[in-house]
Amino acid sequence: MSEPAPTPRTWGPRILEDGRVQFRLWAPAENAVTLLVGGHEIGMQAEDDGWHAVETDRARPGDAYTFRLADGSEIADPGSHAQKNGVEGPSVIVDHGRYAWQNPSWKGRPWEEAVVYELHIGTFTPEGTFRAAIEQLAHLRDIGITAIEIMPVAHFAGRRGWGYDGVLHYAPHNAYGTPDDLKALVDAAHGHGLMVLLDVVYNHFGPAGNILPRIAPPFFHPERHTPWGAALAFERQAVRRYFIENALHWIVDHRFDGLRFDATEEIEDESESHMLLEMAQTIRQAVPDRQIHLVVEDQFSRKGLLNRDGGIVHHYTAGWNDEFHHALHVIATGEQQGHYAAFVEKPYEALSAATARGFIHADRNRDRVGPAPQDPLPPQVNVNFLQNHDQIGNRAFGDRLVTVADPTLLNVMTALLLLAPPVPMMFMGEEYGEDRPFLYFADFEGDLARAVQEGRKKEAEKFGGLKPGQTIADLPDPVSEETLQRSKLDWSRAASPDGRQQIGFVRELIRLRQMHVAPLLAEEAPEPHVFSTEEGVLAIDWRFATATLGIRANFTREGRPWPAIGGEAIFELTAGTAPGPSIIVAVDRRRN
Repeated sequence: MSEPAPTPRTWGPRILEDGRVQFRLWAPAENAVTLLVGGHEIGMQAEDDGWHAVETDRARPGDAYTFRLADGSEIADPGSHAQKNGVEGPSVIVDHGRYAWQNPSWKGRPWEEAVVYELHIGTFTPEGTFRAAIEQLAHLRDIGITAIEIMPVAHFAGRRGWGYDGVLHYAPHNAYGTPDDLKALVDAAHGHGLMVLLDVVYNHFGPAGNILPRIAPPFFHPERHTPWGAALAFERQAVRRYFIENALHWIVDHRFDGLRFDATEEIEDESESHMLLEMAQTIRQAVPDRQIHLVVEDQFSRKGLLNRDGGIVHHYTAGWNDEFHHALHVIATGEQQGHYAAFVEKPYEALSAATARGFIHADRNRDRVGPAPQDPLPPQVNVNFLQNHDQIGNRAFGDRLVTVADPTLLNVMTALLLLAPPVPMMFMGEEYGEDRPFLYFADFEGDLARAVQEGRKKEAEKFGGLKPGQTIADLPDPVSEETLQRSKLDWSRAASPDGRQQIGFVRELIRLRQMHVAPLLAEEAPEPHVFSTEEGVLAIDWRFATATLGIRANFTREGRPWPAIGGEAIFELTAGTAPGPSIIVAVDRRRN
């Protein structure tokens, strides 16, 4: 079955039914624009509201093209679907209809089954490519992972980076491969029963290679700024369409199963219909026959974005639950700086609230995007994690929890992550105990490189700071090739005895989740009950229609009592003969 036709697209090249190619460029600051393609110079017609357009039969898929401005300079297409070289070089025409999908009938999986695995293409394998990543999909499937979440791949300046400085949002970064290579990865994942989500950044452009401030100054808001530069003018239709069509591009042309939206609190919009709501509505209307999952990272904890109607998602499927991570991190490490400062006083109380309900810092005064939030929301609107790219990579030395936390305590936390009702997410390598760092790296030069180097010093203070004996001079150089190489996974560790043991542990927890927890999530949202306990103990019951799921956990080195737990224990972990971190999870199927 073919995809429903979305709203006609305004950005990027479009191959028409008669074989001609349509090119469009929003350049209100330019009086005249010429298309250069296949050795031809073709004048573009100036339209209303700053658009320049042309349809031609002198362009073919695979041809390189640029736009020449009135001053003679040539630029890439901001809506480019592929680049021949870097972000400033020629763009390439892509015919998405030519890819032969091997799993065309894939419709996705229910969100209740989601066990998410975040990965960075450039460091996931030694080769760092889309095609190489395919070779590890069976490993993830066999563990029980059901969804991979790929860090941003939109084309950015240079050869290496995290991807959050993209400037050509429609073009996969060619250091990772071609658009067809990316489709092959998505296609292969579907063949293994894996959903694929893509991390997208719709709140700013990267600091290098962005031509829009020159050709389209109204793309940016003159009075608003984000932490990364000028804010985007979402009140303008051309800007809205750029990002909405970009989301459709990934979901329709590349068949991603969903998107993770970065830092949505920085998407400010004073329009009658907020950009975030229009984005979600348009996506869901365009692809009604597939299970599409939209996940937000939102520092405002806006629950209204996550409302449901009889189990049907209105707009966004889930949101990252940072509070769950921050509370656990304070418990595991004792760190008190930056993001962790607010969790130092009562970390166990915060952990209980974040596990039971999530988004504990939600403030309705800031939740003005959509309707009032429903209460209760189902637990699967929370995405929980012990680690992610931010929480590891923004640390001074990119150290993972396995290198700084007590092993038994970390196993208890892993069990809580995978068996509590919220959707769990793991960061690449976590399943086998990877101890190599994941560092921040970029590929900038000159003043920009120096600014990034200085910025890392400040960023590290937000994520635990420097340890005794460490100095600023010890920080890895973020613009060094070596920093990228140090961040690549060591797959030999997965094959080691310790690695295999940890994989077995994670596999069993996910098996138990799919057997006992996931089926409950299809029921009406439960009312969680948080028990009053001694400091260091967590005790929560989720009372679903057909069963109660109970979790009791002790995060201390002492033997501390917890409230009685009913039903059949499906998992139990203790520290052995001595008191210490422990957890028990039980399901009581007696009528509630």
